[in-house]
Order: sequence, then C-alpha cells, then structure tokens
Amino acid sequence: MSNSDDLSVLMRAARNGDDEAYRQLLGRVAIWLRGVARRGLARAGRGIGDSEDIVQETLLAMHLKRDTWDEAQPLEPWLHAIARHKLVDHLRRRGFHDHLDIDDHAGTLAAPEAGEAGTAADTRQILSGLSERQRRIVEAISIEGHSARDVGSTLSMTEGAVRVTLHRALRALAVAYRKERP
Repeated sequence: MSNSDDLSVLMRAARNGDDEAYRQLLGRVAIWLRGVARRGLARAGRGIGDSEDIVQETLLAMHLKRDTWDEAQPLEPWLHAIARHKLVDHLRRRGFHDHLDIDDHAGTLAAPEAGEAGTAADTRQILSGLSERQRRIVEAISIEGHSARDVGSTLSMTEGAVRVTLHRALRALAVAYRKERP
C-alpha cells in the first residue's frame, strides 16, 4: 500500500473524531484490501468471488479494533495482520484444507546420507524424554495420523488441550534433537 504514512495520519485523525479522515481512510484501505483478498484467495486456489466478503470483514474488524493500533507504529502491518486473519478465517469456514501430495515432490526430496537416517531405536529414545501423555499424543497424531479431536476423545481431553500439548511436545523434541545433533 503506498503512502502508509498518509494512512497513519488519517487513522490518527479518525481516532480523534475526524469523520472525513475516516471516510478517506476506509476508501483507500478498501481498495488495497481488495487486492490482498484476491491474491490470498488465488494463492489458496479459490476464485476471487468472495473477496468482497473478506474486505468487509476486515474493515469491520479494523473499525472495532482501531483502539488497539499503536500510533507510534505504521498502520499497514497492523492492517495486513487483520486482513490475513480474516482471509484464513474465511477459508476455514469454507472447509479449506491445504494438502500437499508428497508423491508430486518425491524426486526433489533428498535421501539421507549414510548414518544420518534415524532408526526406530532413535525415535523411541528421543520420545522417551517426553511425559507419557505427550508421547501418546505425538505418536497418535504425528506417527499414526489421528486427528486432535479423536485423540482428545481417547484421552478425555479437549481438542484445544491436545493441540497445546502436541505443540509443547514437538518443541521439546526439537530442543532434544538439536542437543543430540549439534
């Protein structure tokens, strides 16, 4: 978006009650948002027909959250973050799931060098550093391919709690792996 300093000036004035500045800001931001929404939908392999919905949701969020913008910062990154979240929300509501067929990229994947490939014993050893619950969640989701919802039902946990536990376990595994392989 060009002239982001101008947009910041307009937002400051609008927050201070200048209706004309707010009208100008909305008009300029809407034009920019249309391009952002169209590009995001195209990257997701979707038609641009829903771009205006995303623009309107973003403008509404901008209006409702305008007091959260730090006036010492440029406006554009703040707006871009809101637009990205609205695009992702829109795609999720429409059932979008990003899938990559590994067979399409098999030729580009590098084979491990001699001695680099992990063994089942290596995997068990690194997983042994996790708590029992973390280990079960990592194995169920990352190795066996179960969903967080299914694992949550099995372990009497909410789906959100499973995701948080998985994230923490994977972070711990990454730390352990880096310590083992400097």
